[in-house]
Amino acid sequence: MIELPNLRTLQRTLRRSLRPTSKLGRTALWFGGLTLVLQVWKWFAHAPAGTMLSVWTALITYIFVGCLILRGLRWAREHLLWRLRNRLIVTYIFIGVIPIVLLTAMVLLAAYLFAGQFATYVALADLDIELQHLTAANSALAAQFRSLSQSARLTPLLAAEIASASDEIFSQRTVTVLEGDTGFVIEPGGKTVEVHGSLSEAGKRDLSSFVMDNGRLHLRAVKHVNAGGRQLTVVSNVPMTAELLQRAARVGSVDLYPPEQEAPAESSAANPAAGPPAPAAKTSPESVTIDLGGSKSKVTIGGKDLTRSPQNVEAGSVSQPANRFDPEFHWWSLFNAIDWKTGKEMTGAIIVASRPSILYNVLFSTLGTKAGIFVQVLMGIAIFLAIIELIALYIGVKLTRSMTKSVAELYAATEHVNRGDFSHRIQVRTRDQMAALENSFNSMSASLAKLIAEQKEKQRLESELAIAHEVQTLLFPKQISNLSALEVYGVCQPARTVSGDYYDFIPLRNDRLMLAVGDISGKGISAALLMATVHAFVRAYSLEPQHSLEPALLGTGTDGRSGSQCLTLDLPQGECAPGSLMSTLNYQLYRATPPEKYATMFLGCYDGTTRTLTYCNAGHLPPIVLCHDGSVRQLEISGTVVGLFDGISYSESRLPMHPGDIFVAFSDGLTEPENEFGEFGEDRLVDLIRAHRDQSLARISDVLTGAVADWIGGNEQPDDVTLVLARAR
Repeated sequence: MIELPNLRTLQRTLRRSLRPTSKLGRTALWFGGLTLVLQVWKWFAHAPAGTMLSVWTALITYIFVGCLILRGLRWAREHLLWRLRNRLIVTYIFIGVIPIVLLTAMVLLAAYLFAGQFATYVALADLDIELQHLTAANSALAAQFRSLSQSARLTPLLAAEIASASDEIFSQRTVTVLEGDTGFVIEPGGKTVEVHGSLSEAGKRDLSSFVMDNGRLHLRAVKHVNAGGRQLTVVSNVPMTAELLQRAARVGSVDLYPPEQEAPAESSAANPAAGPPAPAAKTSPESVTIDLGGSKSKVTIGGKDLTRSPQNVEAGSVSQPANRFDPEFHWWSLFNAIDWKTGKEMTGAIIVASRPSILYNVLFSTLGTKAGIFVQVLMGIAIFLAIIELIALYIGVKLTRSMTKSVAELYAATEHVNRGDFSHRIQVRTRDQMAALENSFNSMSASLAKLIAEQKEKQRLESELAIAHEVQTLLFPKQISNLSALEVYGVCQPARTVSGDYYDFIPLRNDRLMLAVGDISGKGISAALLMATVHAFVRAYSLEPQHSLEPALLGTGTDGRSGSQCLTLDLPQGECAPGSLMSTLNYQLYRATPPEKYATMFLGCYDGTTRTLTYCNAGHLPPIVLCHDGSVRQLEISGTVVGLFDGISYSESRLPMHPGDIFVAFSDGLTEPENEFGEFGEDRLVDLIRAHRDQSLARISDVLTGAVADWIGGNEQPDDVTLVLARAR
């Protein structure tokens, strides 16, 4: 059942045809419309052929047809040749089939030319053999007649008896014997007739050729001998008849078309061998036209149609074909004949019809019954070549199928990948370059699947890190603005998504504020987790010192295990001092973290009532205080890092602060970044703060972090940048 296209498909096809996108399509559409208009105009105007309208209509129509042909070729290339198999088939046709077809055509054409030339050669060679026999017989007669003439015994009766002895081959031979201007003619049957007259131009020399005389073709031989001081001429003549031509018809059918001879102005008495006077000689023809067709062949020589000429001679016939591969063919050739009157050469034609089997028998006639061995050898070679061709065809088909199958499987695999199916694998069956390509594709698919899985895992981790960053951002304190004696500001810029640096502002009772700045060893998630732990410890011990420090006072850790050393803490007025808090923090971190994890920490407690900063520095970079008078003071370090050693005690120091003094605590990510000029350094940090000390702490923080970013340039931020600023009021 044939499924017709629906209306929507037809509309889409019509729209695509009326709105082509290519230049060739638009050109074809334009010329098609113009052709339609001109054809309608021509039809209404009844314009005859040859008018300007007809010429332009034909020209535009040809251009339109040419555009359609080009469009068809482009469509065939885009649709029929899209598949690799079709391209290979077309390639094989151009590379393999067309050369074989052309070579076969050339071989058949050469065989046809050779066969035709061989057939005409055999026919003309047989006639030439007959002419040679006639010439030899004529020369023998001339020698005998000379002997008789020298002994004065040459008589017509004796000459007729001698000539009759060699008439077995040529039954219609005529022999003319002339001594001077007199002589006699020996006709077939031995009858003699006396003649008088001189020889024509052609007969004045020795001759052995085809001769046109009285409009008929003859085989004629002329021999001049000297007999006792007199010239003796012997002329042997045989008319070209079907009986004579039959001797040359062993290759099939032979047709002779003698040249046309014009009638002479006057007869010649010097030609006793031909009877009536010979016609005047005709000049050599300017052209020869032969239309082969067997018995219907048309021959035109010198502008005259000789097909129905009565002088034509036909002999022989073409036998039945030996097999279906034994066709009949025709060929032609030209031969020269001499005009007996003038001695000029004229051109005649010979047409031979034959078959390959006949030529084969003639060619190998000397072998007799053994000629079949050549046929067997040729058949064997043909079978051998056919087997090779079949093997080559089989190998070519197998190779083509293997290549196209591999390409088809690769195309199908790419479709799977395009749909997101990376589990599809090509089944590799061979060990060649296409198989290597298939293996590479399978490896690529596996790598893509792994890469996508890793990408998804990375996205998941990045999402989790983003959440961790949000959570960590919440851990950093909000800006404290309700202290009457101290203004504070802090910022932390992670080198990665999360930071290992720590800072915190913890408001306490009695106008007190705990400042904490730390730097956790390492980077990334582990440092961020440890930073959260430190944050929790510092918050807990600062807000609830009595409850939180109870385990440490008893010598037991938060995990219930006995400590190695009991702590003695000074807790004035129920508040935790920075030194005691640092010792407790070291005690907990040492037991809660791996041995390689530690932190540098600065803890300071600012008392707004007395404007005094009590601090403890555990291995952190010493903070800087820019006094109101312009001097710079660097705070001392109280002890080593926390969490690395057990049983460490930390001392405290006190620093009175005056209104306008600026406290600066920072991590190494602020002062240690390098470029081609070296480290950023604390001196540059102090200079920037001194230059902007009258501005807000947020503005000073932006200036410092911006200067560090400019110092780093386009390089990656090497470490977390943490900055805590405090200014006494």
